Amino acid sequence: MYPLRRNRRLRTNESIRSMVRDTIISPNDFIVPLFIVEGKNVKEEIASMPGYYRYSLDLIEKEVKELWNMGLKSVLLFVKVSDDLKDNAGTEAINPEGLMQRAVKTVKNAVPHMIVMTDVALDPYSAYGHDGIIADGKILNDDTTAVLSGMALSHAKAGADFVAPSDMMDGRIFEIRSLLEDEGFHDTGIMSYSAKYASAFYGPFRDALDSAPVEAQNIPGDKKTYQMDPANRDEAIRETLMDIEEGADIVMVKPGLCYLDIVRDIKNAVNVPVAVYQVSGEYAMIKAASEKGWLDHDAVMMEQLTAIKRAGANMIASYFAKEAVKLIS
Repeated sequence: MYPLRRNRRLRTNESIRSMVRDTIISPNDFIVPLFIVEGKNVKEEIASMPGYYRYSLDLIEKEVKELWNMGLKSVLLFVKVSDDLKDNAGTEAINPEGLMQRAVKTVKNAVPHMIVMTDVALDPYSAYGHDGIIADGKILNDDTTAVLSGMALSHAKAGADFVAPSDMMDGRIFEIRSLLEDEGFHDTGIMSYSAKYASAFYGPFRDALDSAPVEAQNIPGDKKTYQMDPANRDEAIRETLMDIEEGADIVMVKPGLCYLDIVRDIKNAVNVPVAVYQVSGEYAMIKAASEKGWLDHDAVMMEQLTAIKRAGANMIASYFAKEAVKLIS
C-alpha cells in the first residue's frame, strides 16, 4: 500500500518549497563588519580575505550609503591602529579624537539611521595584541575592565548605538553598563560577545587589524586564559546568563558554524536577541575553495548563513552580507 502521506509533495518545485520554507534570509538579518584605517582614498584588500577591504573615513561614507540602499541597517566597526599608538594600557582606545570615535561620527553623519556598533577590546590598541593589560605574567582582569568601560563611554559619546565588548574579561558588562547609566547614556545598548571561543578561525581578522597576540611577559601568544575552551558547552550558558544579568541587551556566539549547538542552547535559555559572528576564517575558507573550483561559492555561502539562522540566530555578523543580499534580491 502506498503511503497516504508523501513528504516529497512539498518539494515538487521551487514555488512550493519557498512557500513552506522555515528559515528565510533577509537584509534585516545582517550586521556588516567594517575595517577602518587612517588616510584618504584608501581601499586596501585584505590578502587573507579576498574581496574584503580596509577603508579610510572618506570612503567609508560611500560604503555605508551603499549598504543602507541595499537594505542593510547595521554595521560593526573595527579600527586598525598604527603601531606608534599602541601600548600596554590601551591609552589610545579612550582618545575622544581617536580613529574609532571619528569613524562613529562619520557613519552617523553619512547615514543617521544606520545602527552603529563598535568593537570594545584592547587588542587593536595593545602592543602585545592581547585583549587585556599585562603585568606580572598575567592578564589583569579588573584593570582592563576599567579601561574597557571608559572606551565604551567614549564610543557612546561619539554616537554609537551599541557597544560590543569582545574581550571576555569577567564583569566587564556590569562595569560598562554602570558607567553608561551614571553618565546618562541610558539608551546605548550592549551587544556582548558572551560565548566567544579561543578559536583557530580568527587568523584573517587578525591580519586585517594587525592584532595577533604575541608571547610577552610569560603570557603565551594565544587568548586561552580569557576566551572559552572550544570543548566546553555548559560554560557558554553560564557566561551568557551572567552577561544578561549584568545588562547585556544582545548576546553573541563566536564563531558560527562550529558552534551551532551552542547557538541553539543559548537561544533556548535566554529571552534576549542572539547574534552570531560568522568569522573571518569561515569566510576565507569558502573564498579559497571556490577559487579552486572545489565549491559552489553562492550555494555554500547561503547554506551556511541559513544554518546559522536556523540554529537560532536573530542576527548574523558576516563578511558575506553584501554578497548575500545581492543574491537574494
